[in-house]
Amino acid sequence: MAVQEMGSIEREIQVDAPPQVVFDVVSKPEHVQEWWSDQADFGPEPGSDGSISFTGKSGEAHVERFSVVEADPPHRFSFRWCHPAGEAAAAGNSFLVTFTLEAAGGGTRLTMTETGFREQGWEVAKLEEMYRSHVEGWDHFVPRLADYAPRALQRR
Repeated sequence: MAVQEMGSIEREIQVDAPPQVVFDVVSKPEHVQEWWSDQADFGPEPGSDGSISFTGKSGEAHVERFSVVEADPPHRFSFRWCHPAGEAAAAGNSFLVTFTLEAAGGGTRLTMTETGFREQGWEVAKLEEMYRSHVEGWDHFVPRLADYAPRALQRR
């Protein structure tokens, strides 16, 4: 895969829940930890910093920093993540994930985009490894989001 092809990851899915519910599912920690991370601790408003964590196969927690960039309910939610401790999240040291939501077909068309891979300044092998890891991750987690959202609707 050419480096220029590793600029962003995009996934689009139809979710059987209205945009406000889907917005809550992608922006509130109690929902995020139902479909994506094992733990989530952040405020859903722009400028909020926090963390998300994942439990690895060995049972060890892997914690990533998380900073909310934009919250425009029920249309758009974005955050930066994976930035080094002691540094504010910015282009060049983190990934930017954006969820765009649009009412469609009695539910929501969700588009997820993650960018920031080439901006890290990594050697090609590291760039390829990180890009593939995130592609595999989103291929696993985006369908889980679509499965979880109708259950979140029922909990309202």
